[in-house]
Amino acid sequence: MIIGIGSDLCDIRRIEKSLERFGDRFTQKVFTEIERKRSERKPDRASSYAKRFAAKEACSKALGTGLKRGVHLAGMGVVNMPSGKPTMALTGGAMERLKEMTPPGMEAVIHLSLTDDHPYAQAFVIIEALPAGQSVQPSP
Repeated sequence: MIIGIGSDLCDIRRIEKSLERFGDRFTQKVFTEIERKRSERKPDRASSYAKRFAAKEACSKALGTGLKRGVHLAGMGVVNMPSGKPTMALTGGAMERLKEMTPPGMEAVIHLSLTDDHPYAQAFVIIEALPAGQSVQPSP
């Protein structure tokens, strides 16, 4: 059963400006270590960061809170399964909200789709509840 859906569109140029202006202060505050390592390896790091920023916004919408009620950008991170498929790893208030919205006896699975076509990056998040023991999610 689907328990949350969110989408976001991010202007890559806006992320480029933030990277130029704030550098590490911006990336340290907003992105997880895994996201920073992956994005810094990319030839177009602004695109990589923009997709991850869009994923965080989309996830906050799927959680039904936006960036409120303890849900912060740094508490949501894009991680990849061994197959390469992206998903979200949640911590702190984001994880608490996910637990609140997941029906008893069910486990939440977060589906994530990312794309970019300069100057935009886009993300879609679907949160699905499955009977406990049927999901395979990476740990943060």
